[in-house]
Formats: sequence, structure tokens, C-alpha cells
Amino acid sequence: MTGSASPWWTAGRHADRRPALLLRNRVLAAFRGWFADRDFVEAEAACLQVSPGNEAHLSAFATEAIGASGARTPLYLHTSPEFACKKLLAAGETRLFSVARVFRNRERGPLHHPEFTMLEWYRAGAPYTALMADCADLLAGAAETAGARRFAFRGRETDPFAEPERLTLAEAFDRFAGIDLLASVAPGGGTDREALAAAVAGAGLRVAPDDTWADLFSRVLVARVEPHLGLGRPTILCEYPISEAALARPAPHDPRVAERFELYACGVELANAFGELTDPAEQRRRFEAEMAEKQRVYGERYPIDDEFLAALAVMPEASGIALGFDRLAMLACGASRVEDVIWTPVAETRP
Repeated sequence: MTGSASPWWTAGRHADRRPALLLRNRVLAAFRGWFADRDFVEAEAACLQVSPGNEAHLSAFATEAIGASGARTPLYLHTSPEFACKKLLAAGETRLFSVARVFRNRERGPLHHPEFTMLEWYRAGAPYTALMADCADLLAGAAETAGARRFAFRGRETDPFAEPERLTLAEAFDRFAGIDLLASVAPGGGTDREALAAAVAGAGLRVAPDDTWADLFSRVLVARVEPHLGLGRPTILCEYPISEAALARPAPHDPRVAERFELYACGVELANAFGELTDPAEQRRRFEAEMAEKQRVYGERYPIDDEFLAALAVMPEASGIALGFDRLAMLACGASRVEDVIWTPVAETRP
């Protein structure tokens, strides 16, 4: 609810929202059928975890468990069911999916909500390119279920039945910003901040003295690249620099980039996928680097889930993906905000 709009629970407002909400249900039911037809198992991940995730710019909701003795244990609402799902892969599951309620603080807007639905699925023993084919199927399935021939958002359109374009980050930076991204990336994930800063300034974008390499990368991505993605047909943006793919394994053909892709439609990011990293020592190193950056920027850090790292040591090679279901439902319904397809939006806080 914003401004003077009626609350979502008033009869008139609900009547306006109800067709989109029912369509959301039909799309979710169709997706569950799609996974069942391919022998996936649905898993329910616990929302309360010892770590909410260890990415620098994800903010969690903190709470605590109080035992019978009164002892208090810090816990967090998860930002993704990823850690739980990977533990299930370690336990022996080979194809699984989760329709999870997840929670992210500091996020609210047309494309963000503090509590939302994330669809995650994992394929043990499969390359991450298999997930690209899954995405194409699910986009088309959502459109067919919704009776939508095209997706549209803020004047941008996508044909959800078209074969997605595959575009590497290096190709995208060159095409849309005239920047040689990999000239500032070393094998193994090292980065050259000064080289990228010079290129960003040359492209006419602002460079601040305290910008890190990651800050500059994000500025170009948001300002020059993302507005061009998923126009006319979906885009699969792939081969992220290692430093921008904390949970993904290096690509075998180029040690500067990782097996990570994101799916876009109408300029909207819908999904984030990895060829999963299974080296627990390297994963710990990356998590510690992410938490050091979180401490620098936000003055806090989250604990590392040691059981998750132990599970990685026995987890099979796998590929996994997280899809923002509310965003996809929004596009399928022709809505303008994710809250339009969320049954009971979270109350807005007031200063």
C-alpha cells in the first residue's frame, strides 16, 4: 500500500487484484506439474537457519531461538533455500526443487519485496547449460498458462516463446558500454581496479575515489547493460567474472570467469544460476571475502554455516538456479509491481 491507496484487504482492492492472484496460482501449479513430469522431488526448506547466506549485499532478518533453559541462539530467516537444498544433494537427492518463502531486508520497490517466493531447482551431474533449457521451457509454460503472447514491463516487451539469446558479460560490456571487461580480470578471480576505472570513465560514467572494482562493475551493469537485456526475446547473461560469482565453479575454458548466468526478460532479472562450486576450502575463502566486504560497507557480518561447508565436501557435481517467482508471475499477468501478485503483502514501515 502506498500513498492514499486502499489496503490490499479491502473488498474493492482485493476484487481488482484477485484475477492476477488466481493466475499466479495456476502458473505455480503448472510449474509443479512440469517438475513432477521430470522426476524432481519437491523439498521444503526450513526458513530459520544459522546463516542467512554470505553475499556482501544481501541483508537478512535476524531473530533468536530460546531454549527451555532460557539459552538464546542467534538465527536468521534465510535469503534463499540454497544451503538447505545443497545439503539434500549431499544426502543423496539428485533432482529437487523448492518453492520457498524467503526474506531480504533493505529491499522494497516495484521489483522487490521483503518476503517473496523463490523457486529453486537443482540437477546433480548436469551442466549448467541444462538449466538454460529449463528456463526457456518455464518461460513458455508461464506464458501459455497465463494466455499471454508477450511479456511487457515499463514499455519493454519480450516474446516468452522465443529461444533466449546467450550473451557473455564480456560481450555485453563491449556491445553496450565499449568496455573490455576481462582486461581488468586475472585468472583465478583477481581484479585490476585502476584498469576498470579508466575504462568506466572513458565510457562516460562516474568514478568515485572510493569505488571498488565491484562497485564499478555493478555501475556499468545497471546503467549500460541491463536496460538492453531481454528485449524482443529473453536473454541469458553468462560467464560472470569469478569475483562476481561467489558460489559458482570456474569455467573450464577460461579461469577468469565462472559458470554463472542470469535470465532476463523485459529488462527484468528473473533468475540466477550456477555450476555449483563444491570445493569447501575455496568456498570458505570466498565467504570470508564477502563478509569482509559486508563489514566494510554495512558494519556487520553473518556467520558461516560450517555444516554447509562440510556438505559441500560430499556433494556431487551439480547445477542449480534460483528464480524470482513473483517477478515472473508479474510479467505473465501484465502487472506493474510484484506486490500485485502477492496474496498478502507485508505492511510498509513508517518513519
